[in-house]
Amino acid sequence: CCLCSHPEDCNRILACDEEQATDRIPPSITFIVLQTLQTKQTKQSHTTTYKMKFSLSALVSAMAVSSCAAFAPIQKTATASSKTSLNYSVGIVGATGAVGKEIRQCLETRGQLNVDKLRIFGSERSAGSTVETKYGDIKVELFSEDACRECDVVFLAVDGDFALKHAKNICEGDDGAVVIDNSSAFRYEPDVPLVVPEINGEETKKSKLIANPNCTTAIGLMALWPLIQKFGVVKVLMSTYQASSGAGQPGMDELTSGTKAYLDGEDVKNDIFAYPLPFNVIPQIDKFQENGYTKEEMKVTWECRKICGLPEDTPISCSAVRIPTIRAHSEVIVLEAEKDVDVAVARQVLEDAKGVKVVDDQETLQYPMPLTATGQYDVEVGRIRKSIAFGDKGLEFFVCGDQLLRGAALNAVLVAEEMQENGALN
Repeated sequence: CCLCSHPEDCNRILACDEEQATDRIPPSITFIVLQTLQTKQTKQSHTTTYKMKFSLSALVSAMAVSSCAAFAPIQKTATASSKTSLNYSVGIVGATGAVGKEIRQCLETRGQLNVDKLRIFGSERSAGSTVETKYGDIKVELFSEDACRECDVVFLAVDGDFALKHAKNICEGDDGAVVIDNSSAFRYEPDVPLVVPEINGEETKKSKLIANPNCTTAIGLMALWPLIQKFGVVKVLMSTYQASSGAGQPGMDELTSGTKAYLDGEDVKNDIFAYPLPFNVIPQIDKFQENGYTKEEMKVTWECRKICGLPEDTPISCSAVRIPTIRAHSEVIVLEAEKDVDVAVARQVLEDAKGVKVVDDQETLQYPMPLTATGQYDVEVGRIRKSIAFGDKGLEFFVCGDQLLRGAALNAVLVAEEMQENGALN
């Protein structure tokens, strides 16, 4: 069409604005999309109703550019496709929470999953409210298992108890939906795949219930896994510095309000965290276990082994600390490898890794930080160096990743995209 040169037959929703349009068509064209409406379509026909306001020169220029009758959206970035072919009914449970909101935004901005209809399910408190989305204004429905089973894919952005009660009922049987669960409820069940698509996406073919990993695990493995593939692994030591977003929207709100109260000389309340978080660090996340580690720390051990297919006795140790930042977790990772590690080769491995951005320049003081990793799909990796502790077989590096994206919502959406690509959704 006159806006892009997408090679495929178009069955996409026209989606652009004036600024995007003028970036990609000749300056002589003034093009403002006022309304788009995509109707029911078949393999033989594609009908798009649209209204446009444009100058006569725009019409002439557009006709000269292309006579194609199909319309496709303009890609917003080089890495996020704007494809929105209509195929699957998608539901989000918990869409008004921090992770649920990010899942919806990932679906909209990436545009890789072919969403025919988006349904949002909530509690009695949120049911009946309206959410503005790329797919139109959507009325929040009261959650029910039967309604979710009408969907092809359901994202659960809820707690573990809720997931344990409902997830298997939603996906049960041939007519059940695929369920991608963000809680820890099913991560350690042997028949439920625990998936980071870039590592073990093929596991999604084995089950209609897929578990999303812990945020710390998902972020760290993006950098750790390609290094394990290259050099092997003897042991891993990890120290994590985790943002308030790990406790969801209530955690972020408590940090924000507590910081204000502290600066105003008022008492700082802590209902979410064990102690006030502003201007403090708390070396405990989740409950303590019998071995002295917290459950959050053991999640990293258990999940790294399962996702990477490592032996159950592979030593992976983690210390997790809550810090007073809003979003993006940080991690120091030390790898003892089976083979000698060439730092230059390791750096190139990370440069080539999908979903990883190397930020590592000592001269210009470039390294990963929550400030720069927040809101980004890729995980930042830097401070790459040989580990003094493990010598030629050691590598140490620093990782930052957005907890709500790579550590939760983005990974869940990538799981659905992988299932669409490998045929598991069919």
